[in-house]
Amino acid sequence: MNEWPAGWSGGRGHRDDASPYVSLPGEASAGWEADYGPHPAVPSVSRQPGARHPSARWIPEHDSYGGHGDGYYTAQEYVLPADGAGPVGPQPPKDPLSEKGARRSRLRRRVKIGSIVLLSATILTLVGTYYWADSKVRRDVDLSKVIERPAEGPCTTYLIVGSDSREGMSAEDRKRLHTGTAEGKRSDSTLILTKCSAGTTLVSLPRDSEVEIPSFVGSESGRTYPGKGQRVKLNTAYAMDGAELLVRTVEYNTGLRIDHYVEIGFAGFAKIVDAIGGVDLDIENGFKDKKAGADFQAGRQTLNGEKALAFVRTRYAFAESDLQRTRNQQKFLAALASQAATPSTVLNPFVFYPLLSAVLDTVIVDKDMTPRDLGQMLLAMKEINSGTGVSMNMPLSGERHGNLLWDKAKVRQLVKQIQNDETVTVRGR
Repeated sequence: MNEWPAGWSGGRGHRDDASPYVSLPGEASAGWEADYGPHPAVPSVSRQPGARHPSARWIPEHDSYGGHGDGYYTAQEYVLPADGAGPVGPQPPKDPLSEKGARRSRLRRRVKIGSIVLLSATILTLVGTYYWADSKVRRDVDLSKVIERPAEGPCTTYLIVGSDSREGMSAEDRKRLHTGTAEGKRSDSTLILTKCSAGTTLVSLPRDSEVEIPSFVGSESGRTYPGKGQRVKLNTAYAMDGAELLVRTVEYNTGLRIDHYVEIGFAGFAKIVDAIGGVDLDIENGFKDKKAGADFQAGRQTLNGEKALAFVRTRYAFAESDLQRTRNQQKFLAALASQAATPSTVLNPFVFYPLLSAVLDTVIVDKDMTPRDLGQMLLAMKEINSGTGVSMNMPLSGERHGNLLWDKAKVRQLVKQIQNDETVTVRGR
């Protein structure tokens, strides 16, 4: 069908005296194209007589037919596969750089997939933990039973109560923690925490504060008890009718609305401290109190549950017994919250889950409080520990028959600044 042009001989073609290079001849290519179409492996430049095909190679010793000569160039053969998909022939050597790039690409793809899986697992774990915690919260306090409440303000206000409840404590626990054997429960410490855009404020209400018991609805009976102008110590309100009356009494005597209620007893407090591995605290001056089991040296130290409870309960070791005790309570609670809200606690499942379990087992809150609200409270307390918030006792004007009297003018100013979301400038002892 095809004839070899001048300068070519044989079926494969080789260089003769008239052609310096071997290349696929134009006539051969033309013959191919007449029968099969354009040759897929032959660039057009190689079809010119005398042009060197890009794949031509030098054979110095002999040709493929066993003949010998002075060497010649020959073009590589190309064979079409049966399906006509393209030429099959010698493949170019692999590029090490391309192989390295491919490996990196595969590695990046695996890392990306692994990151997506890890992120998804983390999100599912967090969501599951949240709903599990939400189902375990002890919502025993119903603020809807509180009557004649102040108007809602721009800030979120928490009433934090430490009770002397011995719930769940064995005789050995009571002896070890120096809690005594009194039955029932009373408010041992009361604090108001307000989270505003203008700042965070923590105010301690001394247990010996003189307050008026207002009219209220009994938490169990549902009966309305009229106010009689009775003036008592603050912790009496809790002893009379529990958390709801305490909230009613605080709101009535301050004019500040309480949004959430948080209560913890002696045993729960010690359990939480132990769950977090103890709390680091710098004690300025050493003190002893045999009744509370306190024996502290000055300096930075780690307090376990037993020592922490003794630290916040001590009152007889100080000249200003109740006021110094409230200062110690503020200092410790802020340090506890700050340590609980750190990444080393939250991201460590061996610390976080025992801590969360201890909180859920022992802390009592109002019916509207969620785990998110508890978290927000911890973050607000952390601001107190960092010094960006204000920590103080309720302003006092004196005392009467052992009761501490509030400075009414300063209390009104303090409440007004909180209600207006202003920076708190009032200070107490």
